[in-house]
Amino acid sequence: MAKERLPFNPKTFLATVGVGREMMSFKKGQTIYSLNDAADALFVIQEGKVKLSVRPPVGKEAILDILSAGDFVGKDAIAGQSRRTASASAMTNCNLLRIKKKNYAARPDNARKAGKYVLGIRASAEHPISARLG
Repeated sequence: MAKERLPFNPKTFLATVGVGREMMSFKKGQTIYSLNDAADALFVIQEGKVKLSVRPPVGKEAILDILSAGDFVGKDAIAGQSRRTASASAMTNCNLLRIKKKNYAARPDNARKAGKYVLGIRASAEHPISARLG
């Protein structure tokens, strides 16, 4: 008897550890990724707060957003970017689910579903300034 295949559920995929998905812990102040790093993974905040920011060559750091549990960090990884467009750091001790970009590419139909779900949650979260100007 063939095993019944359940339909893909993006909420479950984005909340559970599995192939290409691992739980990571970051201490307060620790860098999660930096501007121009490879955009190779998406993170789902399980607990804690994360700061997204950019720092120009001259001047002060600009905070783009402060994210918390249930938010996504690093959406540039599934939005077609090859490099990070901002830096992310832990504002508090954090637990994040890291989902490798290649796991999206392995199942294109599921990637589209998960990507639409993620990008639809907070469409302007990682680029709030440009979103507000447009």
